[in-house]
Amino acid sequence: GMFLTVLVTLLALTAVSWLVIHVLNGVRDFTSEADKASDPAAVAERIKPVGQVEVAKAGAGAAGGKSGEEVVTAVCSACHASGALNAPKIGDKSAWGPRIAQGYKTLIKHATEGIRMMPARGGNPDLSDEEIARAVAFMANKAGANFTPPKAEAK
Repeated sequence: GMFLTVLVTLLALTAVSWLVIHVLNGVRDFTSEADKASDPAAVAERIKPVGQVEVAKAGAGAAGGKSGEEVVTAVCSACHASGALNAPKIGDKSAWGPRIAQGYKTLIKHATEGIRMMPARGGNPDLSDEEIARAVAFMANKAGANFTPPKAEAK
């Protein structure tokens, strides 16, 4: 009788201990998820501004008709004026040289599809292909290229 009682008690304690450990582990895992969610990098990712898109929309006008300079001023200059996100700065011949060497069509393709940190169409989906081509020529020509952009429509 006594041996069986001790054995049942030990088994009961083991089962209760096992349950307590797993419940506590579950709580700890939940807490670590909360800790991960409040990690500064995770918070920064969640609250990062969509500034490129907002800047672009502020400059959106009649689609297709903007000059290269107008597009650059309204959209591209957000990064290309300051060199933000490693964008080659307007007029920086050493940064633009290797890019210009790739050719006008390649630069237009990169501007249209996006490359590295730059979103497609500089973040402004309303820009026409002609406007992109004009903006590329405007910026590249400021750094020594001699690209001929498509003609802007008369306003």
